[in-house]
Amino acid sequence: MSLEALLPDTPAVAALPPPLAARTGTARLRPCLVVMQPTFFPWAGYFNLMAQADDFVFLDDVQLEKQSWQTRNRLALNGQPHWITVPVRHTHLAQTIAETEVMDKTPWRAKLARSFGMNYARHPHGADAREIVDFLLAEPASRLAALNEAVIRYVAQRLGLTARLHRASALGGEGLRSDRLIALCRLLAAGEYLSPRGSADYLAEDRFAERAPAALRFQEFQPQPYPQKGAAEPIACLSIVDVVANLGWHGARRYVEEGVAP
Repeated sequence: MSLEALLPDTPAVAALPPPLAARTGTARLRPCLVVMQPTFFPWAGYFNLMAQADDFVFLDDVQLEKQSWQTRNRLALNGQPHWITVPVRHTHLAQTIAETEVMDKTPWRAKLARSFGMNYARHPHGADAREIVDFLLAEPASRLAALNEAVIRYVAQRLGLTARLHRASALGGEGLRSDRLIALCRLLAAGEYLSPRGSADYLAEDRFAERAPAALRFQEFQPQPYPQKGAAEPIACLSIVDVVANLGWHGARRYVEEGVAP
């Protein structure tokens, strides 16, 4: 079942606030571009980038990395952080995430759903977060990039994010690292490129700010602890699933944009 087929039957989030820029009167005059790999069950900071973007590109044709955010993330199980992983078939060194096969012969989706039910069913907004898990269960994508992208698109829609979403493999553009980013800036006529701070070193090494047609800006997202049912101490940087389970869609929207719980 496709994302489009599922969305009409999904309960709508009532009266979500308008985008942050519209509320604060800081709407951008220059289109803002964000380029990110489609990772598995991303954290709130991923959606904070998307909330600020006019155009968001899924970098789906990069090389597969073992034990990375491409295939795993963390939820709180029994009050402790716990890795959840997508099993994939790794066949050759240059394999991209777009061509990486998800190993659905193993019952990993059903196992994840059971773990979620045991640990999140009694959370304040467990039913909201269950929607994400149910979407994953129904999503037929058999390739890693497509699966991750479908889940991210679903969450973005439920959060009311409005960036235009693109796939790098469909857009084209040549080069590696910063050269690829610069090509995407040109293809989408970006006036600003928004990057996570973790990319600062290689962007500086590649002289991105000097060469790109877009102004470089780094993400300023410093999320505060939010109430987490069952956790003795705050657990930072869990998947967006945990944020939604504890805060609901409305609360998660504010947390994604501002880094604070309502």
